[in-house]
Amino acid sequence: MTARDWTGHEAARTLRRPTGADDKYSRGVVGLRTGSTRYPGAAVLGVEAAWRTGTGMVRYLGPARAQDLVLQRRPETVTADGRVQAWVIGSGTDAAERDAAETAALRGILSGGVPVVADAGALDLVPAASAPVIVTPHSRELAKLRAALGLDAVDAADDDERERVAAETAEALGAVVLSKGAVTIVAAPGGWARRISTGTPWLATAGTGDVLGGVLGAVVAGAAAAGHTALEDLAACAATAAWVHGAAGTAAADRHGRSGGPITALDVAEAVPGVIAVGLAGG
Repeated sequence: MTARDWTGHEAARTLRRPTGADDKYSRGVVGLRTGSTRYPGAAVLGVEAAWRTGTGMVRYLGPARAQDLVLQRRPETVTADGRVQAWVIGSGTDAAERDAAETAALRGILSGGVPVVADAGALDLVPAASAPVIVTPHSRELAKLRAALGLDAVDAADDDERERVAAETAEALGAVVLSKGAVTIVAAPGGWARRISTGTPWLATAGTGDVLGGVLGAVVAGAAAAGHTALEDLAACAATAAWVHGAAGTAAADRHGRSGGPITALDVAEAVPGVIAVGLAGG
């Protein structure tokens, strides 16, 4: 099995350009329940990326330390609970350190009707979810998720095998799987699969996964605001977010010359608006 590449034209069709009739609510509201006392920066990076992707509003719910840092960086962020059209959960958290109240809150989100992007410390709760879900695991997290689903352990050494594993996991989970890697693979139940290769090796640095989560949450919120929440719609959102994230990483690295250079996660987030503007102009 070989999925075709997701293109900039397809990404542009998925991204939502605001119109004169829009307001902050109709453009999409994304909620993030991310970050922890140990890893508060993950919250900052995800919130920054969501804003940079063009969402109408970002709500952040998390530990006080993370909330303070979020508001220092992005004071327009709303820290009160309320209606959202997509959630991002788990980034910068560890399931082993999660208390009962947080577990109950995450389970409530995963049993709701709003699309959820689940990463890192929330992945253990996904098998019981009834909400539409996109999971964004790296290879070790994907292995743990497969074990929880009763699937065989697999050493996916090449992209064809990674695609097969992602597709099998998506089918068993009933959710969209975004398998992170040098080539990102997105799979959905029913055989939908795409590859995204807009990235750069310079993206292999701390925090870039948190940026991807924020980008994806914003893209999903925009799609949900327009009524597009079927799993195939969410798969297109995941592929688009991966395309934008990879292109932003490449753009940030290319500022250092033709061979690229070191970047940080915030560099990637700050490059997102330019990538989206060019993508929409060409789409």
